[in-house]
Amino acid sequence: MTVFTQKYSYLITVVVLMALVGCKQEKPRELGVFRTPNATESIDLDGIQANGELIVLTLYGAQSYFEFYGEGYGTLFKLADAYASSIGCTVRVDVMRSEVELKQHLLAGDGDIVTYGMPVNDSLQHEFLLCGQHELTQFVDSLKPIAWLVRQDAPLLAQSVNQWMADHQHEFLSLTALRVTDSSGRVYTPRRHAYSPILNRAKGQISYYDHLFRKYSTQCNWDWHLLAAQAYQESAFDPNAVSYMGALGLMQLMPSTARSMGVSVSDAFDPEINLRGAVRLINKLNDHYRSISDPNERIKFILAAYNGGSGHIDDARSLARKYGRNPDLWNGNVDQCVLHLSEANYYNDPVVKCGYMRGTETYHYVYNIMDRWNEYRKIK
Repeated sequence: MTVFTQKYSYLITVVVLMALVGCKQEKPRELGVFRTPNATESIDLDGIQANGELIVLTLYGAQSYFEFYGEGYGTLFKLADAYASSIGCTVRVDVMRSEVELKQHLLAGDGDIVTYGMPVNDSLQHEFLLCGQHELTQFVDSLKPIAWLVRQDAPLLAQSVNQWMADHQHEFLSLTALRVTDSSGRVYTPRRHAYSPILNRAKGQISYYDHLFRKYSTQCNWDWHLLAAQAYQESAFDPNAVSYMGALGLMQLMPSTARSMGVSVSDAFDPEINLRGAVRLINKLNDHYRSISDPNERIKFILAAYNGGSGHIDDARSLARKYGRNPDLWNGNVDQCVLHLSEANYYNDPVVKCGYMRGTETYHYVYNIMDRWNEYRKIK
């Protein structure tokens, strides 16, 4: 064999091996809610426990499910999470667009249980096993009977859910209550002490933390009065504040956000460490909205995303583009789309990726801070 033939043979071998590796890397992955290629195969309580995961199908909504900085909320979601823990499982949430989709995907085996409160009727009772009809209807003060749904071929799951709800119906409020813990296991519950919005107007002192606002404002190129205005809106200058959503400290960092900004749960109550983490988040959001050329306009988007999450604000901008509003202007444009994200026909719009948002809170958050900033700038 000549040297040329040897080299040619070697090259062919390498090419074949690379092609095989490439094919292996391009193997299709499971997508969406499908547990296995045979998703319609019956799976009951024992199979769910063996998998270690309860797949919950739901719709976006204030009580059913919504995301806030990557964490799940909603009273019915919290109940589902508590039930899953009781059977040794974690929860995986898949959000549908309609009640019709919920039923279709449950029957197809794409999930284990529908935890959206479905209105009970004869058709529903014929197609599914109903869970918690009595307990849920009372718990959410529904005018009509509602229930969670399980397939007819999962009677053990339905029995387990019904028994758990009957045993814990008097604990529902505590099961859905906030629990934030640090690495030592200490539990933090909602609390806040409100301090005066201006500590000493005559001396030009807004708070006990003015020196920190001055120090860290330079790291995000903000007026220190703006940081102070945001801090008051967040915690009323209480460094030990915990919100009902689980936000912590002076600048109310969510636990997951705090960790991503290098702040532990226990350190979040140190005002300087908390503020340092908040400024890191502000800088990250500033980069995210760099395409908004007007820096004063960009501040409003940063504040909105700080409060509601950049995913929801990006959704509002997408709605603005779709409906002929300016996605780079807050007043009268994106702010209106933020408000619409609490309405089903908007948060179910195909351009919306993050679903339901408590829009009124973020709307008022931005305007309250801007108004207070204007007042603080008058203090000499």
